[in-house]
Amino acid sequence: MSALTLILIVFGLTAVAFVLARQRSVALVGGPAETRNLHSLPAYYGAYTALCMLLPFFLMLLVWGMSQQSLIERHLVSTLPDHYQAMEPDELSLALSEISNLATGGITGFGEPSEEALASAAEFNRLQQRSRLYRALAGLALVAAGFVFAWRRIRPDFRARNRVEKMVRGLLLACSMVAILTTIGILLSVIFEAIRFFGKVPLSEFLFGLQWSPQTAIRSDQVGSSGSFGAIPLFTGTLLIAGIAMLVATPVGLMTAIYLSEYASSRF
Repeated sequence: MSALTLILIVFGLTAVAFVLARQRSVALVGGPAETRNLHSLPAYYGAYTALCMLLPFFLMLLVWGMSQQSLIERHLVSTLPDHYQAMEPDELSLALSEISNLATGGITGFGEPSEEALASAAEFNRLQQRSRLYRALAGLALVAAGFVFAWRRIRPDFRARNRVEKMVRGLLLACSMVAILTTIGILLSVIFEAIRFFGKVPLSEFLFGLQWSPQTAIRSDQVGSSGSFGAIPLFTGTLLIAGIAMLVATPVGLMTAIYLSEYASSRF
């Protein structure tokens, strides 16, 4: 079962659970005329049930998606012949890419695949199918457990609105933390790469160099093995483009603003 199919099924089950939980909260107080005896509106009981089903499910999908490929590859490597396991990491990664391409029916680019590669591709497909099956079973089990947990807590005095607001607040906090951590990760990546760069290129050469040609070779005998990293051409080009843009945008924008504020009719 694909992830999209599983998500659609779970959304369908969640919609049904929302309706059932809302109806149960109304039935517990004797009908729609007595909903004033509920602590929260009936929709909050349905929303609480839906969140108890969806949040663990999507957390499981996130963890599964992050770990599935590495676990499959690790298990696949353990089943490969000894000469595969003796490969260097780069060579093994290349071999796994060939197996993955064979498994998905793509072009390998390595010539005629060997019998071992074809057998490994079949094993790769089998592991992926098993992983999708286990993912579906785990997801549906979590959804069912969330429904049972929420269903048993539905009572007239249950503070569904407070729980829903707390869960939504936590979800929004998690989303904001993801954005913050992503920004921090990008910043640290830039800092570490800059430190590595300036460990090889002097800062004075970068700031005052007059030639920009970042063409470094992998081997010392290749052409262009020593690049030039003077940033003045970059600064000059940026300032030139910004200056030309301002020469066009400033008078046009200024005159447009003056016309709109002083001369144009209010209807215009």
